[in-house]
Amino acid sequence: MSEATPARSHTNVRTEAPATRLTLILVAVVFLALFLLAPLGVVFTQALQKGFGAFAKALADDDAVAAIKLTLLVAAIAVPVNLLFGLAASWSIAKFSFPGKSLLITLIDLPFSVSPVVSGLVYVLVFGSQGVFGDWLAAHDIEIIFAVPGIVLATIFVTFPFIARELIPLMQEQGTVEEEAALTLGASGFHTFVAVTLPNIKWGLLYGLLLCNARAMGEFGAVSVVSGHIRGLTNTIPLQVEILYNEYNSVAAFALAALLASLALVTLGLKTFLEWRHADALTGRARRRH
Repeated sequence: MSEATPARSHTNVRTEAPATRLTLILVAVVFLALFLLAPLGVVFTQALQKGFGAFAKALADDDAVAAIKLTLLVAAIAVPVNLLFGLAASWSIAKFSFPGKSLLITLIDLPFSVSPVVSGLVYVLVFGSQGVFGDWLAAHDIEIIFAVPGIVLATIFVTFPFIARELIPLMQEQGTVEEEAALTLGASGFHTFVAVTLPNIKWGLLYGLLLCNARAMGEFGAVSVVSGHIRGLTNTIPLQVEILYNEYNSVAAFALAALLASLALVTLGLKTFLEWRHADALTGRARRRH
């Protein structure tokens, strides 16, 4: 006769002592205040220390305007390119089996493991004047390094995992049942993607686009290596902030930093909204299945 199985413990993990819970909450709040809220407060305080007029004048400076325009241009190119790559990569990985699938997944994660400075240096070694294609590019009067194309290439490299990494687990979880049903009913592959797949992944796709755009506008390391730091031509907002700060022009530096921080806060708000809508959509889908 087997021994009686001990009764399972149903202790609720939320029943810690009040002192323990209070300590954990205080640690989290102090950490956020020290490493997040305090630096943000310093940025906006320094940007406005000489008044809003000086803040607006710093943003209206020709070099600052050029940096803002270049940052937006690079993001406008890099994000759509990564959108196409992310959709293609996630679709192929989640829906098909093929040789080299594991290698493709590994390569997608490569920018997460390689320093942005190293990735920028690689582009210099390939497309620079002394690089692999340097002579050919010079002969055809094509500038990549220390020009906008190099900044775009470096930005695409450091940002291409974001959309794919958001969509791959989402598509894998959804499976292929709905797509197969649509194809069985006579829908084309493109119509199946638009009418079936895209509605199921729209919140994850928007979330990935948001993260990709935020990283594209805030990238420093890789862009710093390939840009050449040419005022008014190849300086993005982060690079312009560094130059102004090194010149002890703190108001202008913090004004641009405040602009970049504001974009980050907007991104955070949109990220929270998309997470809420995605969770709400998953809950609604689960209810319909039951």
